[in-house]
Amino acid sequence: MSKPVHHVVKRPGRRHGDPEADIPIAEDLVTVPGSPTINGDVTYYSREYPVESQTVEKSADREWGWSVYIKEVYDYRKKHDEVSEPLIDAAAITGEIAPTGEVDPQSDPTEEIRTKARELGFGEVGFTPYDRRYTYASKKRWAKFTHAICLALEQDYYQTQTIPSLEAEFAHFGTYEIAGELALRLAEYIRSLGYYAQVHSPNDNSGVFIPLFVNAGLGQLGANGQLLSPHFGSRARLMLITTDAPVQYDEPVDYGINKFCDQCQVCVVRCPARALLREKVWYRGVKKNKLVYDRCRPVMVTYEGCAVCMKVCPIQRYGMKPVMEHYVETGEILGKGTPNLEGYELRDKGYFGPGELPHFDREMFEFPHGTKEEWLFEQFKEAVEKNGAPSEDHSVEFAKELHRVVKAGVSRTDE
Repeated sequence: MSKPVHHVVKRPGRRHGDPEADIPIAEDLVTVPGSPTINGDVTYYSREYPVESQTVEKSADREWGWSVYIKEVYDYRKKHDEVSEPLIDAAAITGEIAPTGEVDPQSDPTEEIRTKARELGFGEVGFTPYDRRYTYASKKRWAKFTHAICLALEQDYYQTQTIPSLEAEFAHFGTYEIAGELALRLAEYIRSLGYYAQVHSPNDNSGVFIPLFVNAGLGQLGANGQLLSPHFGSRARLMLITTDAPVQYDEPVDYGINKFCDQCQVCVVRCPARALLREKVWYRGVKKNKLVYDRCRPVMVTYEGCAVCMKVCPIQRYGMKPVMEHYVETGEILGKGTPNLEGYELRDKGYFGPGELPHFDREMFEFPHGTKEEWLFEQFKEAVEKNGAPSEDHSVEFAKELHRVVKAGVSRTDE
């Protein structure tokens, strides 16, 4: 049964030069542009409980993850880190590099930057105020400028459909590497226009990016906790450039995702770790489906990044336009209940079709929590409780390890 259309969203084509896409939004999917938000609550939480990078706040399990990777993933992650290091170093100093050109008062930097970004290969480009409430506490003094350029680079479609796999990890981390290089080139172009450009490296995030992308009209937050953008859903890697260029801001858009995800729920019921909540909750001032980190993290680390929640999203698999057209025409979710959308395979566990989920032992979900320092103290305390007062040698070794951990935890921006 067809549904009445409330509005049609027009978006640039998937690639530069492609025709525009018209996305029909059914009347019963309409909520608000962007995300339901209580700005006062966002401000309160950012002030009293500022967000922090996982590499700082959860550094214990970040280090633990390396011990869980299979050899192929371990070797590839080492290689990725080696490739990323010079990109991170280059991005870290971009805020200090002076413009190389003169400002043309007759030109519009917004469209010049948007066109250049699309020519470089970015699939989504948007402009919004740089909202420092979403900046990590350790990066607040590093971030300089007030205008944000939101950039999404699509990762390979066919590799992504093999999730979870080493091949999909090549797409995942390889796209980050490409995005980091392209952003440095775009920043050079912005400086040639007479403006500053600070690259927020996708390999060393400066904050929570999705709220800025939503505010720039590039998608809405999905039930899987990811940005669902028009052409490739969550099959993209996000990054920012901030600038002093007087760009014109885009506006948030209602793509119908807030209610669509309530009806779809495929990512929720197909998550191997049962880590996604079915009902939305208010969290830090935003209404969203909350992820249970302690269930997601060990499965993600063990099974090549997992990302089943990305694979089984119909917006990722088929694109927003076909999915929304199908919903308008039939009232149904394209692909829901079919192996084509919902099927996946886990290494050593086999294939799981619609309605089938893997079983994990309790031990799977036992892993280090908090910072490396906190975890080290916890281990030391348990050893004392079990074995009594430590020997002098044990105390010296503990002090050395604590020094190593603290020194390794100093971020680049704090040095």
